[in-house]
Amino acid sequence: MAEKKLETSLVNAGRSPKFTQGAVNPIIQRTSSVIFDSVAAKRHATQNRGKSELFYGRRGTQTHFSFQAAMAELEGGAGCSLYPSGAAAVSNAILAFAAAGDHILLTGSTYDPTQSFCDKILSRMNITTEYFDPMIGEEIAELIKPNTKVVFLESPGSITMEVQDIPAIVRAVRRVNPEIVIMIDNTWAAGVLFKALEFGIDISIQSGTKYIIGHSDAMLGIAVANERCWAQLRENSYLMGQIADADTVYMASRGLRTLAIRLKQHEKSSLEIARWLQQRTEVAAVYHPALPSCPGHKNFIRDFSGSNGLFSFQLKEQLTPQQFTDYLDNFHHFKMAFSWGGFESLILGYQPEEIKIMRQYDISQRTTPQRTGTLFRLHVGLENVQDLIDDLTEGFKRISVD
Repeated sequence: MAEKKLETSLVNAGRSPKFTQGAVNPIIQRTSSVIFDSVAAKRHATQNRGKSELFYGRRGTQTHFSFQAAMAELEGGAGCSLYPSGAAAVSNAILAFAAAGDHILLTGSTYDPTQSFCDKILSRMNITTEYFDPMIGEEIAELIKPNTKVVFLESPGSITMEVQDIPAIVRAVRRVNPEIVIMIDNTWAAGVLFKALEFGIDISIQSGTKYIIGHSDAMLGIAVANERCWAQLRENSYLMGQIADADTVYMASRGLRTLAIRLKQHEKSSLEIARWLQQRTEVAAVYHPALPSCPGHKNFIRDFSGSNGLFSFQLKEQLTPQQFTDYLDNFHHFKMAFSWGGFESLILGYQPEEIKIMRQYDISQRTTPQRTGTLFRLHVGLENVQDLIDDLTEGFKRISVD
């Protein structure tokens, strides 16, 4: 039989009769205690508690096992751990492998809460974090130390959207020390537009809050590991008390069924708006991974199977505080909010000094030029594209000096 296409896999993953019990969707099973009919049954559950067997609520229920099986299948992993948020997935994945005295390498364009976790929590545990230029490629080998335990990637980069040369980084890390655990925040790709484990990455992490759930109404963290790292990730996450509630996991499972078609529409609409922005005289650059103007675009074309609704654009000038407020406060369709990945369009703005703080590395000739204009990150939702363009047009009128 031919290999299933993504759309088909998303519809069917995790829907075995064991999980659906005669229904279309997996059951919602809520429980803390699991009842054993005999000593033998309890002993069996105890011996197999890490193998999707009912043991105790914190180990998961059939609802969890169904979604975990689906994500492991979709990302090609040995197993999947679940967390109450994407930030919890990031922090617990790192904690599962880093210990006092270790050194970790973290891409300097990563999600701000990931940076804060490393700077404020790991530092108290005597774990050293070193940030690197996301466009470093094979030169990352020069940063690896004898005590480097984890290399943490994120591609595209949060806010600034650099697409890393993942194959080059993985090659370099494995050449220096094959035992280093390589992780990636794979949220932008929803775990399906970039198949991280196929590129030699050990753990693919994402915020299921974004495109998996897709409706801005629940929070979930997901980490899919390869065979080498799965048991350690699973047991350490369990010992840290990590679990997601069954109802949220059910919503994530349901979100999988429409993920492919939603991503395609987000991609189509965002590219139309990104190309429109490129024609605006106020705009210096558009950082959409699918466009040549984005740092690492060639890496994107080579490694990703598609894009989505999240990208950034930079103005030629820095807005005054009043212009910045006037621009952001009066949109009709683009709402100001953290997160993204839902059906609605969102916008956030960043002045150059804020971007500099977020970019934890030296800006060199091989990476993005110094950003001197105000930058905006858009998430293009599922609204009519012309309505969104009209909204942005009015926004530019508000900051016009003519």
